[in-house]
Amino acid sequence: MLTPVVPVDQWMDLARDGIRKFGAGAELYLRPFYWAEGAGFSSIVPGADTTRWCLTIYEAALAKPESGISVTLSPFRRPTRDSAPLDAKAGCLYPNNARAMTEAQARGFDNCVLLDQEGNVAEIAIANIFMAKDGAVFTPAANGTFLDGITRRRVIGLLRGAGVTVVEKALRYSDFETADEIFTSGNLHKVQAVTRIDGRALQPGPFCRKARALYWEFAHA
Repeated sequence: MLTPVVPVDQWMDLARDGIRKFGAGAELYLRPFYWAEGAGFSSIVPGADTTRWCLTIYEAALAKPESGISVTLSPFRRPTRDSAPLDAKAGCLYPNNARAMTEAQARGFDNCVLLDQEGNVAEIAIANIFMAKDGAVFTPAANGTFLDGITRRRVIGLLRGAGVTVVEKALRYSDFETADEIFTSGNLHKVQAVTRIDGRALQPGPFCRKARALYWEFAHA
């Protein structure tokens, strides 16, 4: 429902200009925004010609290779396609993620696994999720209940290109509880290991390390 009024080349030029304002080696997060204004207080429908935009660039340190996060099962669930705009990184989705994170952190965890309305694993609150079992990598199939992230698709492609079997399918929480390793992908930390699920400790495994190395090789190419 928004008109993309900024050409790609303009986004890129603005990003490069903004990056130059930081010191060499700065770890930055680039966040472009689109939003629209409603046609007066009586309407919540955005006007077709009221698309507004901005680009924010700020320092956000990447996760270190040896770092990891702890996760647990969230009591909150992802909405369905017919109840929220799940094919976009939409601001209206953030409150649900925030309350899931808040609840998990109150119980001593860094993040949490959210299920979809069918009881299948969708993602963690701020990233997509992968697991490895018996020599293969598995990740929830993109079924419209979570954002099929750019980094997710990149990691899948890089792993498959390196000869790794990556299976996209419906997964239950119990699959992750017995996984050999778990890792996440997202724009903030790229590839990050899960080092604890509930009371079970895990180590950053070979598939997580491979995915991270492949991503870094791609990013610096």
